[in-house]
Amino acid sequence: MPFALARPACLALGLAALLATSANAESAACGGDLASFLQGVKTEAVTIGIPAAAADKALAGAVIDQKVLSRDRAQGVFRQTFLEFSQRTVSQGRLDIGRQKMKQYADVFARAEKEFGVPAGVIAAFWAMETDFGAVQGDFNTRNALVTLAHDCRRPELFRPQLIALIQMVQHGDLDPATNTGAWAGEIGQVQMLPKDIIAHGVDGDGDGHINVKTSAPDAILTAASFIKSLGFRAGQPWIQEVEVPENLPWEKSGLGNEIPASEWFRLGVKPRDGNTTFGSLPAALILPQGRKGPAFLTYPNFSIYLEWNKSFIYTTSAAYFATRLSGAPAYAKGNPEQGLSVEEMKVLQTKLDGVGHDVGDIDGILGSGTRIAVQKAQQRLGMPADGWPTPALLNAL
Repeated sequence: MPFALARPACLALGLAALLATSANAESAACGGDLASFLQGVKTEAVTIGIPAAAADKALAGAVIDQKVLSRDRAQGVFRQTFLEFSQRTVSQGRLDIGRQKMKQYADVFARAEKEFGVPAGVIAAFWAMETDFGAVQGDFNTRNALVTLAHDCRRPELFRPQLIALIQMVQHGDLDPATNTGAWAGEIGQVQMLPKDIIAHGVDGDGDGHINVKTSAPDAILTAASFIKSLGFRAGQPWIQEVEVPENLPWEKSGLGNEIPASEWFRLGVKPRDGNTTFGSLPAALILPQGRKGPAFLTYPNFSIYLEWNKSFIYTTSAAYFATRLSGAPAYAKGNPEQGLSVEEMKVLQTKLDGVGHDVGDIDGILGSGTRIAVQKAQQRLGMPADGWPTPALLNAL
């Protein structure tokens, strides 16, 4: 059952804890002697009503994990194109397993949609993208990872509240601090969620009285559904829809943030491949991950939950597309995208764009949102189709 029904008293404590830790996050102590730091964490936990015994159990034996710090300092970024990344992640094998899982846990997925309004395909796609349906959940000790990141003074305001929430999970008997493993940044379980989100949205899907998103698929599925709903998912509405685009579209209207009614896109000649135009009243953005000659999609308000889950445009578009495939959509039309730029060429382009006043962020060779917007503006100024896809022709024109 939902966490709120299973433990009303604990939920009240959890909400109080989250409010208190949020209020004190920016002033949270970090660095220095580890024992003193841990004592401070225990004191904070006890102050907001968590039993001292739970804090002692959670923090006993905690150590700084240098591998966590190394991963934090050297976070990778997506250098693959949409076609490259989505073809690799949305493979036939994963689609087959996803459909089998949706059949195996049909009752759980049906409950998720009934209670939270989130379709099975949306949840299953995240399940696949995050851990290959639970097969690869990470091998970092979760307690040590969060202690390390909360103690480190780079982002303590993000991770100290997560450490407090982990203590609450220990208090509830939902996590063994000595043995629980997950991602280097503290995400836990089959859909890789942080302790605060598990505390706030955890659901006991298998009825054993605990919320174990690591080993229980029903718990993971329903907890993910609750979390996705909290991000603003609107039941009964689409999230992304593949479309065909005409050659004479005003390309400067494309891109995230440029929403107009979907019916207006249809009037301009944009055609859904599935023929469904019933959502014409919804605001929609036309996204062209590899320009006007590659795959094209309309994104609807529900696409925002993907951006809340992960800020990478390539990841989120791939995850949203994956969810449509699991929900019955055919494979996208690859098209014939124009040649893109190498990392070094992209850096040259970013330097040129920065030099004429465009905010591209870091000169890193990555086609992020800032660079896409700058490319689109430069294309429009130069009289080129402003589809946001950087090409050798644009680089030469600059």
